[in-house]
Amino acid sequence: MKALDLDWKPLALVPALALLALPLVGSPSTWLTLTVAGLAMGMIVFIIASGLTLVFGLMDVLNFGHGVFIALGAFVATSVLGGMADWTGSDQLWRNLVAVLPAMVVAMLVAGAVGLAFERFIVRPVYGQHLKQILITMGGMIIGEELIKVIWGPQQIPLPLPQAMRGAVLIGDAAVEKYRLIAVVVGLVVFGLLAWTLGRTKVGLLIRAGVQDREMVESLGYRIRRLFVGVFVVGSALAGLGGVMWGLYQQNVVPQMGAQVNVLIFIVIIIGGLGSTGGALIGALLVGLMANYTGFMVPKVALFSNIALMVAILLWRPQGVYPVAGSR
Repeated sequence: MKALDLDWKPLALVPALALLALPLVGSPSTWLTLTVAGLAMGMIVFIIASGLTLVFGLMDVLNFGHGVFIALGAFVATSVLGGMADWTGSDQLWRNLVAVLPAMVVAMLVAGAVGLAFERFIVRPVYGQHLKQILITMGGMIIGEELIKVIWGPQQIPLPLPQAMRGAVLIGDAAVEKYRLIAVVVGLVVFGLLAWTLGRTKVGLLIRAGVQDREMVESLGYRIRRLFVGVFVVGSALAGLGGVMWGLYQQNVVPQMGAQVNVLIFIVIIIGGLGSTGGALIGALLVGLMANYTGFMVPKVALFSNIALMVAILLWRPQGVYPVAGSR
């Protein structure tokens, strides 16, 4: 696992895509609105994808059941926020945050706890067997979706934004939604914490060392298995957080929402370099921008635009924008 290195070319992709879209969109105010919306969407996708990036990059686990943690986090948020109507209906932002922050924390705790059981009973028996990992984790996601239907029902549930987070702020002639700005800030905080933990702490050092030479680290008395289980739990918790953000972004949740977002997540991870946190951030921002620009200009090809983006980047860099050293 590595953070952004000194290679500036991938860093230039995000502003290059934004500048390329400016003459195609035409109106500067519309372009600014779409750009902020794309960055916000990209940050939410990054929060979701960062958990899977950790799991794959550090544990070599293809977890196709990641989507169940996304949906679980979103549904937990509906229950928590549903009981705090006085706070979410307030026009004061701090009161809204008092409601949303506990919803995020509870969603992360529940998703992390379920992730712990998921790793123990579903993933652990198939370590090192990628084909079996794909099949059994997809089965786990289907079971998880059915359990969500049992608890919350199969119908779509609204997840409206708190009152003070609705509406937009004007930047010149461009209207930028408040929640999208909040999403950008939350995404940057998550990226900063991940980069600091992996690059500046003893836990991050042990995890990275365990990836390179597990036997050597274990011979020094450290229990790498426990660290890796912790990584899986953190990845699941981040998916739960991302589920809350995505649910508020869409303002509704359905049991299948995790499976629907999974496609974007894997595109982001492939673009990023299969395990790179910095690469996942760049991939997520590119995906968010591409989806918003094409959705505005050519709605019929919006679903295929990110696949085309992934293909173009892989033709340029077959291992992704920031491939992990020694990637498998």
